[in-house]
Amino acid sequence: MYIPTANRKTICKALFKDGVLVAKKDYNAPRHPEIDVPNLEVIKAMQSLTSRGYVKTLFSWQYYYYTLTDEGIEYLREYLNIPQEVVPATFKKTARAAAPRFGGRPERDGFRRGNDDYRRDDKADGASGDFRPEFRGGIGRGRAQQQ
Repeated sequence: MYIPTANRKTICKALFKDGVLVAKKDYNAPRHPEIDVPNLEVIKAMQSLTSRGYVKTLFSWQYYYYTLTDEGIEYLREYLNIPQEVVPATFKKTARAAAPRFGGRPERDGFRRGNDDYRRDDKADGASGDFRPEFRGGIGRGRAQQQ
């Protein structure tokens, strides 16, 4: 399919900026929601890049999800004349807040007081030694009740 060069460059710039691209499987949509290009041209341009191994495609729930590969990054840098220092947004490392250390947390007073109240060591609180439970056969499965 013929895609004008300006549209192809717009698609490639949007793909390189984020590193990913999403397109609904709607070949009749007049425009892509994020890029000012017909949706069919976006899908076909991504199909072309997928066949060359520059993009990985995932299709789910009537949406195409395109992810840029390492070879695709090199190709788009050459095609769009982008310097080596610029990387897609998905490849940028985000600064995370330092996670609290486990050893530095304070003790809690509410739930874990001690095991003294929780478990008893003396076994005398159970049934006495002369306790003999009696089962007279009740309702349920088993032998029929005698009358």
